[in-house]
Amino acid sequence: MTEKEYNLCIDNYSDSAFLYLVKNIKDSDAAKDILQEAFTKLWEKREDVDFLKAKSYLFTSAYHIMINNIKYNSLKNNIPEAQLFTSNAYNDINEVMSQAMEMLPQIQKASILLRDYEGYSYKEIGDILNLSQEQVKINIFRARVQLREYIVKIDNVL
Repeated sequence: MTEKEYNLCIDNYSDSAFLYLVKNIKDSDAAKDILQEAFTKLWEKREDVDFLKAKSYLFTSAYHIMINNIKYNSLKNNIPEAQLFTSNAYNDINEVMSQAMEMLPQIQKASILLRDYEGYSYKEIGDILNLSQEQVKINIFRARVQLREYIVKIDNVL
């Protein structure tokens, strides 16, 4: 990858990668740090990464850095990775949806965000998350079932 191609990657992929990270971790400062680290990794591996695969490499790196940060912070603060919220009174569907997404296991959350928000194919998601296409489909199916069950609870809708 040339310097010009690397700069194109920054221009083309930084916004969508940033939004993906923010939707996952809900912290824009941490998302910026993770994205910067992912772009640094891409720069360091620029000679090995084909320009056509740079987007996948970037999202894969960002995902793995994000997971490592989540694990590190949960161990550091002695907090379980997936915390459940107990408040049930919500009127805004966006709040209900955000709360439902937070309840998903990290791999399901990442899979559904990559599929439904970023528009990746099952194969691309599998490449990013190091899963088979079947595992990606299963994760997305299970996430959608869990989201549907959570959202239709009367306590969450009222």
